[in-house]
Amino acid sequence: MARNYFFYVATLLTIAIAVGSLISLNNGLGIGVQISDKILHAFGYCLLTTSWLLTFKPKTYQWKSTFSLGTAVFIYGIIIEILQGIFTNNRQADLYDVFANFAGITVATLFFMLVFKKIR
Repeated sequence: MARNYFFYVATLLTIAIAVGSLISLNNGLGIGVQISDKILHAFGYCLLTTSWLLTFKPKTYQWKSTFSLGTAVFIYGIIIEILQGIFTNNRQADLYDVFANFAGITVATLFFMLVFKKIR
């Protein structure tokens, strides 16, 4: 039952990142606090990667499976950046966003591998 919960969270985060990346934000986040766009990218992709890792938790916690999932999330991030450059008027694809996404994915992947090796 818990596996379904993680799947729903991962799916919701995937959709939220796509929508959030492809809509226009004329007034920023609207929360009155200036947060670096790159920090949001790293944090968002760290959460996204963690949620998918918890969904498809490899039974043996092998590096290959974890790396493959991280790679899939990375490719998703690149696709979102390309779509952002093509389909939005006031947003553009940014290579530094891709680097921030990669940082978040790396943190999540390393954390997952270290924590679950110790639990196992």
